[in-house]
Amino acid sequence: MEILRKSSSLWALPILVLCFFINNGVFVDASHKVYMHLQSTTSHVDASKVHRTGYHFQPPKNWINDPNGPMYYNGVYHLFYQYNPKGATWGNIVWAHSVSKDLINWIPLEPAIYPSKVFDKYGTWSGSATILPGNKPVILYTGIVDANKTQVQNYAIPANMSDPYLRKWIKPDNNPLIVADKNINKIQFRDPTTAWMGRDGYWRVLVGSVRNHRGKVIMYKSNKNFMKWTKAKHPLHSAQGTGNWECPDFFPVSLKNENGLDTSYDGKDVKHVLKVSFDVTRFDHYTVGTYDTKKDKYFPDNTSIDGWKGLRLDYGNYYASKAFFDSGKNRRILLGWANESDTVDNDVKKGWAGVHPIPRKIWLDPSGKQLVQWPVQELETLRKKKVQLNNKKLNKGEKVEIKGITVAQADVEVIFSFASLDKAEPFDSSWADLYAQDVCAIKGSTVQGGLGPFGLLTLASKNLEEYTPVFFRVFKAHDNYKVLMCSDASRSSLKNETTMYKPSFAGYVDVDLADKKLSLRSLIDNSIVESFGAGGKTCITPRVYPTLAIFDKAHLFAFNNGAETITIETLNAWSMANAKLH
Repeated sequence: MEILRKSSSLWALPILVLCFFINNGVFVDASHKVYMHLQSTTSHVDASKVHRTGYHFQPPKNWINDPNGPMYYNGVYHLFYQYNPKGATWGNIVWAHSVSKDLINWIPLEPAIYPSKVFDKYGTWSGSATILPGNKPVILYTGIVDANKTQVQNYAIPANMSDPYLRKWIKPDNNPLIVADKNINKIQFRDPTTAWMGRDGYWRVLVGSVRNHRGKVIMYKSNKNFMKWTKAKHPLHSAQGTGNWECPDFFPVSLKNENGLDTSYDGKDVKHVLKVSFDVTRFDHYTVGTYDTKKDKYFPDNTSIDGWKGLRLDYGNYYASKAFFDSGKNRRILLGWANESDTVDNDVKKGWAGVHPIPRKIWLDPSGKQLVQWPVQELETLRKKKVQLNNKKLNKGEKVEIKGITVAQADVEVIFSFASLDKAEPFDSSWADLYAQDVCAIKGSTVQGGLGPFGLLTLASKNLEEYTPVFFRVFKAHDNYKVLMCSDASRSSLKNETTMYKPSFAGYVDVDLADKKLSLRSLIDNSIVESFGAGGKTCITPRVYPTLAIFDKAHLFAFNNGAETITIETLNAWSMANAKLH
């Protein structure tokens, strides 16, 4: 994938305004421009150390972005990822490679794929891994063949199948496997998916692209040898006005349980998920629907909005995700990338950029309408000292501090309850066309309400000069209730607001409030706060850079700023140890 940095000037615009500009051609070539106003900033902290994460994946230095071709093979998890070995900005991209037994602690290896041949001389971009019959792994990736960024799809295979870590990879000379024809935009033709085999014995793979602002995934088919690919008669799916589709992902999900399914699974009681990374908005969107195997067409359900207002995997700084089937534990795992929200200058000064959020198990919600995500269970091995709080009431304007753990690097789980829904504020009809994050910007954590806002103040300074609130607010909308979940980075740092991206991230939570409870889990790790609302129905991940709330100067509070009294039924919080990453 190609990188567009989010600047404070462009991406702070309300999303509806941004949509107007793009749909009217103002930012048509956004994926090939950088809208960043570099400004100097002063700081009294050493960001190279202070803001490095302790238990999230990141190499010791330099730039990383997309997770590529993750796979579980012979008892080992493989993570390939886009990496610049020469600096903390995007460029010189290779496929870096790390392996793990538990998805949390990683052993770094030499890069698996790097530019070296005519079919990838100018770049080795994102792709996926597929396990072929006979337990043979193969990687499909995008190669850049010239200075114009013409893109082709290549393959690589292990040099030594007896090596448990698959350290060396070969790029055979019969590459490229897939070349764009005259009807395809050759410079927006990338990121092949994991392949799957149909009932007819043909392999299928998708490549992301765009034509006339219509994002699409182009399907190619090959016989069993995996070497001769032909473009299908039509794309698997497309949507007008969505712009270029990057890093597509397509996989089945069970209607019966939380177990994962192999990408080629073609049985009963399944839905399919099509996820794409929208190059313009820089969010990962998905729909749930039906895959017609006879027509090779995908049809989103009528409960899935097919566009910018549709479901997101994460409503924060989360992009270019990739899921894989973990046959060892019969689950599907999602990996993603959280880019920096600071300036390029500051990234260069600290010497690194980009982290990967914690791997998540994903499955279909019992409603059949959306995915549910939860941090992999292996993360809990890093939990250390624990503190607990039970049956604590918070009246309007009250907060309670959570003490006794390293709150700058913590795992927090809390269940909030309330006696009544009667004080929920009416949902303003003028907000109907706004995105959730726009409503959060209007109704922030300091704006007193009826039922909410209530939640956590993470990475907070003692006197709240800095804090990143993660909270809920309940609205009454006709005969139903709307639950807004926010993770607001606007007060996360005392650094000049014009030098970094500090939005009010938010999403709505589709949850039944009959039991009058809402749960929240937040993974706090120095410069990232991953939050999971209602058991993982809504996820939000901002990147933040406090100057006061660092190390042992950070504080954690639970708060209520609504008229309805909130009870913390249970709150469990753990200090988190560092993961082993190198």
